[in-house]
Amino acid sequence: MNTYQDRFHQEWSQLKDKHVRALAWLLTSPDLLDKNSAIWWHQIGTLDLPNPEQLRAWLLSLDAHPTALHEALKIHKFLRLGHYAEDLLVFYFNHVGLLYGHGVQVHNEKAETIGEFDYLLFTEGGLLHIELATKFYLFHHASDPTKPSIENQHSANHSANVYDYVGPNLNDSLGAKMQKILQRQLTLSQHDAARKLIHSKIVAARALIKGWLFYRSSERRQVVPGINSNHCLGFWWTMTEFEQLAVPYALKLDRLQWLAPAQVGIDEVLDKPLILDALQRHFHVDSTPVMVAIMKKNGGVMQEFCRGMVVPNDWPERAAQIQH
Repeated sequence: MNTYQDRFHQEWSQLKDKHVRALAWLLTSPDLLDKNSAIWWHQIGTLDLPNPEQLRAWLLSLDAHPTALHEALKIHKFLRLGHYAEDLLVFYFNHVGLLYGHGVQVHNEKAETIGEFDYLLFTEGGLLHIELATKFYLFHHASDPTKPSIENQHSANHSANVYDYVGPNLNDSLGAKMQKILQRQLTLSQHDAARKLIHSKIVAARALIKGWLFYRSSERRQVVPGINSNHCLGFWWTMTEFEQLAVPYALKLDRLQWLAPAQVGIDEVLDKPLILDALQRHFHVDSTPVMVAIMKKNGGVMQEFCRGMVVPNDWPERAAQIQH
């Protein structure tokens, strides 16, 4: 099966710098959402890229001399993944001369923050407001067979929708996130305080949504309205299920490694006993799901061919209670 990871490696395996690889993924990965779906009110944006050869030449050049990118990113151990992705895109928008403003805060007369523009870009007739979100959600349908039978009966008529994609820590959903972006963040330019602050006309506002969605490997993947059929996808497993998988080599991915398919040196991966030991030690003190890349050897490097979230064994039950 030709996975997204296979296609990414075919195109970008020459990129050695992990931040350049992350930028390549951010620019070229399929959008998470279907911009033509009516449920998004035609407010889903997509990146308008230069021709592929021009982009490729720039990224290869940047990979050979990545110092400017590293300095722009200001990497530190507390950096959130969302801010990391934002800063990667700032670097690109600056490079192509589109950036009017980034992280522009709007305050009311009491100096309270009303909102913030992620990006204001030069466009025909004025400015384009872009909100970026890089999201990672696990599909947990309300009629999941792991749920109690009473709950299954209650939700038998519930067809899969974007609220069935829940955050790893169960504190949000794709549906709730998009509701906030569409109804609050993308309407910021309509506020009087924003009009006073930004003197150029904001002609449109769009959400740019990147990320990965994860499905239970034992279940048939459902078609969900609003989701791009071509999106980046992985799987999710309980710890017990993961123990039963035939895993040759794996890599525990830190949050800033969640964007692009992983490519590392041969000595950086773990075999199955070691990855299981690392996961067991993690879950002994922390219930946070763990992103794991399943790796295979290709020449002198190890490359991700599959990825997934490993969750505590009680995660499906807790997800069912929250969704009920």
